[in-house]
Order: sequence, then C-alpha cells, then structure tokens
Amino acid sequence: MNDLIKALTILAKYNGLGEDKYPTHCEHDELIVNGVQWSELSVEDQVALDKLGFHDGDCGVTSFRFGSN
Repeated sequence: MNDLIKALTILAKYNGLGEDKYPTHCEHDELIVNGVQWSELSVEDQVALDKLGFHDGDCGVTSFRFGSN
C-alpha cells in the first residue's frame, strides 16, 4: 500500500489527482492513471515510478502491479 501512495503522490504533481473526479481506472488487470502521460514526467520521477511498478502504457502511466492480484 505504501508504494501505491508514494506513486500517486508523485503523479499528483502532474495532474492534481485530488481534483479529478475519476483519477484512475482499472481495465484488463491494469491500473491506469488518467490525465498523465509518461513523457510529461521528469526523468527522476520516471525512475522512481518504474521502481514502484509503473510504466509507460498505451493509455499513459499504468501499472500491472496495482491493477490485479
């Protein structure tokens, strides 16, 4: 749970997750963060998110680690 909170805290800098009514969604065992593209992230944040299980997906920043069990 702490890794997910760390990741969302990083991502909140880019789209204000607290302001979006639907900041994330899951589809086919993949957690997708709405409104954030991997290319928008700093290199430092890309590295940190990669270590936390997030990557550049077809729909933006995604995670299979947190999208399924």
